Amino acid sequence: MTTTYVETEPTFVPVQTRSERPSSYDPADFSAPTGREVNWRHTPLARIAALLDENAGSPDAFGVSVSGSDAGSLAVGEAPRGEAFTPEDLPAAITWTKSVAARHIVVDGEPEAPVVIDVTGNGGTGHDHIVIEARPNAHGTVLLRHTGSGQLGQNVEILVRDGAHLEVVTVQQWAEDAVHAASHQAVVGRDATLRHIVASFGGSVVRVNPSVRLAGRGSRAELYGIAYSDEGQHLESQVYLFHDGPDTTGDVLYKGALQGASAHTVWIGDVLIGPDAIGTDSYEANRNLVLTEGARAESIPNLEIETGDIRGAGHASATGRFDDEQLFYLEARGIPEAEARRLVVLGFLSEIVQRIGLPELEAELVETIEIELARGAAA
Repeated sequence: MTTTYVETEPTFVPVQTRSERPSSYDPADFSAPTGREVNWRHTPLARIAALLDENAGSPDAFGVSVSGSDAGSLAVGEAPRGEAFTPEDLPAAITWTKSVAARHIVVDGEPEAPVVIDVTGNGGTGHDHIVIEARPNAHGTVLLRHTGSGQLGQNVEILVRDGAHLEVVTVQQWAEDAVHAASHQAVVGRDATLRHIVASFGGSVVRVNPSVRLAGRGSRAELYGIAYSDEGQHLESQVYLFHDGPDTTGDVLYKGALQGASAHTVWIGDVLIGPDAIGTDSYEANRNLVLTEGARAESIPNLEIETGDIRGAGHASATGRFDDEQLFYLEARGIPEAEARRLVVLGFLSEIVQRIGLPELEAELVETIEIELARGAAA
């Protein structure tokens, strides 16, 4: 009897656990994504091709201005650059190597005005690395604003030292053809707080992925997000919250509204409570409101717990259309249907907007929501 052995292709086994995701500063250590990987499964890869190409990019593709703080410069290997950031995907690794000099934003004391970083696209492909450092016991806000056109690979590294309270708000109001892939990574120290808010409205593909490690005892993270996806838009956030130290607290809430054919949002929320994170209290939730036919919201909450000595942990997700009871309640009080729908959407999204704490920006975002609603009604 003759036995024949046939060599077969190795089985592809994607990394399923968020904490096991590979990381490297070298783009060569990452294979080009195929769409089978858990972190790329819902992303339109063809539309972000320029940010997956090591040869793409020009120094004048984006203009960046900073107000409210003196921005220093950090070369690769110059501390504190790299203290809290290790690329976890190909665009972040390419951006790391392309960003020869990273901007270093320092928040010290209690500045009254926020630091504002304006990023304006000029139509090309560019890369940028920003290091935001809140000194011990500092209290401050950093606002990142994105406008214009182009393809931007962006790394944002956030260091919240012991006792500090830092708010980072990133607003995406790109032109319709813009592509933005951003990795935000943060480490929060003892008795420190990070409030991180993502507001995505414009752009063709916008992918902003925050990753936060609560390293110090008593540290806290408040991670909030709002997205309004129109026809053809893809707005995505993959959130990772790692409770590493004891007595840490996490609150994650993202909300999205979708209108128009092929409007698409993706939210993946991963929470890991490590073996040393005793006394942890953590909760994550995602809510989506689908306003028209043809829109699709992907929502995937995940929770890993490696210790049983915690105060609480949970997650929730809900996606649906208008609540008919809410509309009936408003219409029964003489409010026309169109106005009733507007009030419901504003009320739904304003919960996130009102947490920003910058009155002028809050008013601007409410106006943006009104414009989006009017555009949808006209269509």
